[in-house]
Amino acid sequence: MRPTRFKNPQAEDGQFQLRLIVAYVFMLLMFCILLARFVWLQVYQYEHFSTLAQNNRISLLPILPNRGLIMDRNGVILAQNYSAYTLELVPSKMPDMNGAIAELKKLVSITPRDEKLFKKLLGESKDFESIPLKVKLSEEEAARVAANAWRFPGVQVKARLFRDYPYKELTSHVLGYIGRINQKDQERLDDEDKTTNYKGTNYIGKTGLEAVYEDDLHGQVGFEEVETDSGGRAIRSLRRTPPVNGNNLKLALDIRLQEVADKLFGNRRGALVAIDPQTGGVLAFLSKPGFDPNLFIDGIDSQSWAALNNDWQKPMINRALRGTYPPGSTFKPFMAMAALETHSIGMHDVRPAPAYFTLPGSSHQFRDSNKNGNGSANLAKAIQVSSDTFFYKLAWDMGIDKIAPTVGQFGLGRPTGIDLDGEASGVLPTKEWKAKRFARYKEEFRRWYPADVVSIGIGQGFNSYTPLQMANGIATLANDGVAYKPHLVQEVVDARSGKSRLIAPKPDRVLPFKQENFEYVKAAMQSVLKPGGTAWRLGVGLPYTMAGKTGTAQVVAIKQGAKYNASALAEQYRDHSWFVAFAPVEKPRIAVAIIVENAGFGAAAAAPIARGLFDYYITGKVPGSISGDMKTMPMDTADDAAAASD
Repeated sequence: MRPTRFKNPQAEDGQFQLRLIVAYVFMLLMFCILLARFVWLQVYQYEHFSTLAQNNRISLLPILPNRGLIMDRNGVILAQNYSAYTLELVPSKMPDMNGAIAELKKLVSITPRDEKLFKKLLGESKDFESIPLKVKLSEEEAARVAANAWRFPGVQVKARLFRDYPYKELTSHVLGYIGRINQKDQERLDDEDKTTNYKGTNYIGKTGLEAVYEDDLHGQVGFEEVETDSGGRAIRSLRRTPPVNGNNLKLALDIRLQEVADKLFGNRRGALVAIDPQTGGVLAFLSKPGFDPNLFIDGIDSQSWAALNNDWQKPMINRALRGTYPPGSTFKPFMAMAALETHSIGMHDVRPAPAYFTLPGSSHQFRDSNKNGNGSANLAKAIQVSSDTFFYKLAWDMGIDKIAPTVGQFGLGRPTGIDLDGEASGVLPTKEWKAKRFARYKEEFRRWYPADVVSIGIGQGFNSYTPLQMANGIATLANDGVAYKPHLVQEVVDARSGKSRLIAPKPDRVLPFKQENFEYVKAAMQSVLKPGGTAWRLGVGLPYTMAGKTGTAQVVAIKQGAKYNASALAEQYRDHSWFVAFAPVEKPRIAVAIIVENAGFGAAAAAPIARGLFDYYITGKVPGSISGDMKTMPMDTADDAAAASD
């Protein structure tokens, strides 16, 4: 029999009270933790979670602005926009992209080129961005995709604006083109803090005015807040910030004059730049051949790209801006100004102009383009007949230290500052330039020799300038030393107010030269178009005053005593044809520099183009009635061949 146990009510009650207190404390602690968490989430983290919740409900969609138009001085549209549908894919919303593309091919014509470009863009883009698979859908194709949209998550049909250049090759080197934003463009936008303004934008200016004036042309992106359902479909618009369209550009360029220049050039290679000497406005800017900028907008295909790059005529090179050439005898008016300003010769000084110039202290001879020479001449006559030997001797007497500083003030040998990127500097030779240019060669190559200056006197040797520099230099001479910076854009028209911001024609500099020297050289250039001048037939029937200078620039040197024979040379080794001119002489309205590559004498190829251009610009004469006349007009072949013997 077990002993009887007696319960201790007081002890049991104490234990129960202890357990109850622990439970209460635990519950209170849990409640405090929960309360603290609520306070943290609802008070301190309110903005963060409110934003997340809002983002689950609201999408911010960019609204793209219309890109600004580009027009010529008369309002003719040179770059415009048009609307078309695009088929776009968002990779992050597509579980089976390849399968979707295969199904889409049954609805839309998708070429291998479309797929290749899509894959290229896919590698350059982020997963959440929409990437175009097919651009410029027909209305029927867009309707088919829209009707089957429920089958394809992540597939969108969007209406987008596309750029169009109606004049194609004619304006390619002026306008440039836009293209898809690549990684390099994106990095630049990030660095410049412009990423927000390019949300939803696929294109950006790549070259030409499209690139230089990108900030004006692009405009400001707008945004729309859209309420969406759980499937991401838009329910209603909550708020809209409209975009600001890009500003329009009005150029100084006259597209009709550009067309005339192109027609007069025909299929020949070269460049032409026409400038208004009174303002610096570029009236015509032609580089031949050109290319179709419309090819680049959506990404050029490999065949077209290869065709452009492998073309021996190099259509992608902007010859007017980046092509550098020896100026030949078009350099002589600048030489004459340098000689007069440094008192190296007087206006009436008569000096020998024989068939050969013999380098002092040697038997080395430099021959004249006129095999019989020109007897003797003063400076004006030497310009008129383009006597090489006269200028050989003049350059020898002056030396480069007198020539370069004066000629350089006309802007030769340095960028003009035109509103285009990539302008070449050219070369106005100096002793310092030669030492730097040949720094890695032996000392005998770096040294400046007195003979170096001889060929420079007739625009050969180390001389090398762009057609733009030559046009700017001759415009400055025509305007009596008042120099304007060349510019293509004349006005920027504000998209909101419609007001124009003028590119005010302010003199860039005024050359400190004597007025009588300008008058003397301009009169000598005017005599080039009179009987006895190298382009005298160009002046026949001229209804206005015109001054000019022919030039023939060597591409390859010929041996001493040898006769230049163009037919014996491959085309790319034949001489270039130059002509610079301005008109009317009393108050010049247009100055031009023209180079026709490998076309021979300046009077035979480049000069007739100038006459046709001036006739149209000054008198309104249509080019069709003069181009044939110019081609059949006999020209003097005793132009300044500039063939210095070696």
